[in-house]
Amino acid sequence: MRNFTLVPEKRLIFLEFPVASLYNLIKEEKESFMARQKKWEELELKDDFMFAKVMRDPDLCRGMLERLLGFKILKIEYPEEQKTIDISYDNRSVRLDVYVQDDENTVYNIEVQTTDTRELPKRSRYYQGMIDLNLIEKGEHYKKLNKSYVIFICTFDLFGKDYYRYTFENFCKEDHTIALNDQTTKLFFNTYGTIGDLSEEAIAFLKYVGGTTSDDSFVKKL
Repeated sequence: MRNFTLVPEKRLIFLEFPVASLYNLIKEEKESFMARQKKWEELELKDDFMFAKVMRDPDLCRGMLERLLGFKILKIEYPEEQKTIDISYDNRSVRLDVYVQDDENTVYNIEVQTTDTRELPKRSRYYQGMIDLNLIEKGEHYKKLNKSYVIFICTFDLFGKDYYRYTFENFCKEDHTIALNDQTTKLFFNTYGTIGDLSEEAIAFLKYVGGTTSDDSFVKKL
């Protein structure tokens, strides 16, 4: 019988590979494979591919942001079709499906999430950090950092309180009247929410992402 011996170097390489990274890689590949199995006619707005393609229309993307955020935007621009931020070779990169900038240089990253991976709060933190690193070069003043929004549209209630929208900004724990004013906002929308001060147009959009049809004019455009 032939004897087989493990090569120590290869064993070390395998053991040092982070289990979480391996899990995420497998998950992303599986989701990509499943998306490719759908026929074009079966795709919904909540599918990553369809959402990214539809939001390439600046009027639709601007209309979505105005409804979700509750303020007017003059115009938006697309720095890249699909923004990939890769700070260095040995660090994790991030691909942002919908990454836009408005006329006041505010940056928006928008994603649809259909699965609760229990990591979205920390993913929002990571996205925010990567966006900031990408916005300024080494040695530049921090004042150059753009105002930014990291937005997740979820087809589930991440925090279980039934709100349409969960908004997170940085405030002083000892005195909530003191805002850090770092101009960063993280928002998690819930397509199945029932509570919150959102316009009927915004609610119609969220319900449509969740799979409910509507007579709303903006939904019809989508």
